[in-house]
Amino acid sequence: MSELSTRPTEVPKRRVHWAWWVAAATFLSLICAAGVRSAPGVLLDPLHEEFGWSIGTISGAVSVNLALYGLVSPFAAALMERFGVRRVVAFALTMVALGAGATVFMTSSWQLFLLWGVIVGLGTGSMAMSLVAVVVGRWFVARRGLVSGLLTAANATGQLVFLPLVAHLATSSGWRTASLTVAGAALVALPIVVLLLRDRPADVGALPYGGTEADVVEPLRSGAAKLAITTLVSASRRSTFWLLVTGFFVCGATTNGLVQSHFIPAAHDHGMPPTTAAGLLALVGIFDLVGTIFSGWLTDRFDPRLLLLAYYSLRGVSLALLVPLFGADVNASIFAFIIFYGLDWVATVPPTLALCREHFGASAPVVFGWVFASHQVGAAAAALGAGLVRDALGSYDLAWYGGAILCGYAAVASVVIRRRSTPAPVAV
Repeated sequence: MSELSTRPTEVPKRRVHWAWWVAAATFLSLICAAGVRSAPGVLLDPLHEEFGWSIGTISGAVSVNLALYGLVSPFAAALMERFGVRRVVAFALTMVALGAGATVFMTSSWQLFLLWGVIVGLGTGSMAMSLVAVVVGRWFVARRGLVSGLLTAANATGQLVFLPLVAHLATSSGWRTASLTVAGAALVALPIVVLLLRDRPADVGALPYGGTEADVVEPLRSGAAKLAITTLVSASRRSTFWLLVTGFFVCGATTNGLVQSHFIPAAHDHGMPPTTAAGLLALVGIFDLVGTIFSGWLTDRFDPRLLLLAYYSLRGVSLALLVPLFGADVNASIFAFIIFYGLDWVATVPPTLALCREHFGASAPVVFGWVFASHQVGAAAAALGAGLVRDALGSYDLAWYGGAILCGYAAVASVVIRRRSTPAPVAV
């Protein structure tokens, strides 16, 4: 027997697929974006007390932020096709750091609209859910539902990490320290994104995770603005697009618009300390993390329309029951609301993204960008509307009940969407 034949067979080491490093960098970027977006809910009262601006005025700046966060999303997806994911995300983190950091020099409300509304809105919008659609679509074939749930849950994780910290800093050291903290977090994330994020599997000589050559998504060769607009025109000819837009408009109105922006000041109206209310809202992030990941797992196995029906219906019930639960202290009922609402917070994203892929094929990331834009338009409308309701009536009660009614409408819009046996790409 030869010497070679007596040597033990070496077992090749399995390397971590680069798709998971890309997912990790994306997760970190989304955490930072979520942390910056969650800060205004904590800073409403401090800004009102220092500058004397009305809740409606401050809510107006928040609504600009939320609207731009959504409206820039489809263009960001197109820019990622044109210039690459890494460049777009790195530039977005820089904008977020600049906008949040410069707020410490504010002296007038128009500066709040410019910095927190426009600059931070554009920056966070470039890291919106369209980034999830691009990363999942390019890098994953296996575990798509699970990964979309994990990346969506980054929003909850950012809220969980930053809300208590921002609330504590705003109370103990002032709102300026809180703003500088979230700006610094974006700068810390920047070199990690540059190091780990890659545009496509081919850049590292790999195939999509769990896929073959047939699963490689080719670049959509077009100008970013033209691609975004032509995709919108094509998608808007289908009733499915408008049904998805309707549902996600309500989703944004009843999460980012109502709860994220106004839960803390509403609880404070009933005597609850802001730090306690911020802690409760951070708990939403914990249960949202569980709910969204579980929703991704369910989306891989069940009809996404039925999942959306359940999510919106349960959300409407919880909002309808919220008003009598507020009080100066944390009780079992408000804690139950936090758990219930948290599990449902953005569980809508994995099934909505799945329906976009099913109906719009290769154009799904840009289409989902437009669907997500409706999410943030809804959030902006609810953030502004709830602030105006509070100024006019001295209470948020009407806003909570209005959100419950909207959820019923979204549940119906979701369940009437027709299924397709094979994806149908949109011509662009």
